[in-house]
Amino acid sequence: MSSEHEQQRSRLPSEHTEQPSDEPWADLELTLPHNRSPTGIVSFVECALVELTHEDVGAEFVSTSVAGVKRTQFIAVDAVGQRFKKRYFDERLGWHETTVSRKAVREELVNRLSRSSLGSDVGQHGVVDDQDKFQVMPVPEL
Repeated sequence: MSSEHEQQRSRLPSEHTEQPSDEPWADLELTLPHNRSPTGIVSFVECALVELTHEDVGAEFVSTSVAGVKRTQFIAVDAVGQRFKKRYFDERLGWHETTVSRKAVREELVNRLSRSSLGSDVGQHGVVDDQDKFQVMPVPEL
């Protein structure tokens, strides 16, 4: 009887992997500007940090400006989620990598997502040309 239950359980994940929205981190995406409250942003960032710690996923913040595209990626380095690899890409300077604390990641993401919620990314003519984006995705896709 337990083998039947194990067979059922083993089939369920394969059925779910066909639909990426079933992953717990799949909806951790935010296009900026947005209308989330400061408390909502903190909660969103905490959820992202939990997923980075427990799943094989990373977070990426992409911003576009006149100076070009900039990418900041965060990937958990240890199993307890206290240290993260921070990878930064600037079209002019290339890639830079460092290790940062969970607190630093949390503060940076809360600050970036809060600052953009004010609608300050509106272009010269009142149009948002390229929206900044934060998302959680599998590490190989970063």
